[in-house]
Amino acid sequence: MRVAQINFVPAPAGLDPPQLLARWPSLADIAEAVASAGAQVHVLQAAPAPASLRLRGVDYRFGAADPARIADWLDRIGADVAHVHGLGYAAQAHAIAQLRPRLPIVLQDHADRVPRWRRSRWRQWFGAAAGIAFTSLELARPFADAGLFAPSTPLFAIAESSSRFAPGDRAAACGETGLYGDPCVLWLGHLDANKDPLCMLEGVARAAERLPGLRLWCAFATAPLLAQVRARIDADARLAGRVELLGPVAHARVQALMRAADLLVCASRRESCGYAALEALACGTPTVLSDIAAFRALSDGGRTGALWPCGDAAALAAALLRVAAQPPPRAQVRAHFEQRLSFAALGRDWARAYAQAAQAHAGRCG
Repeated sequence: MRVAQINFVPAPAGLDPPQLLARWPSLADIAEAVASAGAQVHVLQAAPAPASLRLRGVDYRFGAADPARIADWLDRIGADVAHVHGLGYAAQAHAIAQLRPRLPIVLQDHADRVPRWRRSRWRQWFGAAAGIAFTSLELARPFADAGLFAPSTPLFAIAESSSRFAPGDRAAACGETGLYGDPCVLWLGHLDANKDPLCMLEGVARAAERLPGLRLWCAFATAPLLAQVRARIDADARLAGRVELLGPVAHARVQALMRAADLLVCASRRESCGYAALEALACGTPTVLSDIAAFRALSDGGRTGALWPCGDAAALAAALLRVAAQPPPRAQVRAHFEQRLSFAALGRDWARAYAQAAQAHAGRCG
C-alpha cells in the first residue's frame, strides 16, 4: 500500500527539513509507524521553500500545499490512500476529494476543537473523509453529537503517536538526573489551567501527609501559572522543600527523568493524546493520570497505575498512595506499551484503518 500523509500546518520559516523534523518529531513518528507495517509512506509538508528528503524509509516532500498540486503529487506517487493531519484541514481534504474522488482520505485528530460556526459547511467537508481517527473514540463524540460526522463514516481508535523511549538502568538515571524520593514523583507539562498544576500540588500535599519521603520534580515549558505555583508551594508546609521546579528540560533528557521516577503524575483536563504519559509508558514508568478519554485509552483503563477524577485533589492523593504502595511492575507497563502503543502496534492499527477506509470508500463510490 502507498500512503500519502499530508500536513497543512505551515512549517516555520528558516528551518531546513532535518531541523523541522526535530522540531515536530510526531510528523516522522507517525510516518515511520505506518512504514513499520510494510507500507510505502510519502509525506507532504507545507513549507515556504521546496525540498525533499528520504529518512528511515520515508520520503518527505516540502513545499506548496494547494489542493491542485497535491492531487498531481498523489497521482505521481500512485497513492492508495491519503492521510491528512488535523481535522481543522477538512476543507482542504474535501477539495482534494473533489479532484480525486476515488481516492480514500483519512483524517487524524490532533487536539482539534468542534467547530462553532458554519457547521453545515464543516459537515460537508467531513463528509469527504473515508475515515477519521482519534486516540479514543470518546474524543469523537462531541463531533458526532454536533452532527458533523455522517453515521456511515468509519471512526478509528489509534493513539496519536508513539515514542522511541525505552526502559533503562534506573540507578544510573537517578545518578544522571539527581532525582530521588520515596516515592519519586515526576510532573512533565505546562503550568497552565488545562494541565491544572494547582490541583496536582494539593493532591501531592495530601499524599505527603502519609508519604514523608515523597519528592515532586516538575519539568515544564510555558508557565503562565508559575507565580501561583510558587506561591502555593511556599504557603504550604507540606510542599515547602519537597518540590523542585526544574523548568524547561531538553527532550533528550526527558527519557532519563522518566526512568528515574517512581511514577508520573498528570492532572490534565483535556488531551488529544498526552505525550508525557505516552513517554512514561514507553519507559515502563507507572502513571497516575486524570480520568479523561485519552488517558483511559493510553493506560488501558488505568492498569498502568491509576486514574482519578479531574480536579479532585483528594482522589489524586488516594491514587498516589495506592500506586506508591503497590505499583504495577515496570516490565508490565512496558509490555502494555509494546502491545498497544509501540511503532509496530500503531503501524498495524493504521494498516487496518486504511484497509477499512478504502473498502468503505469503494462501496460509496460504487
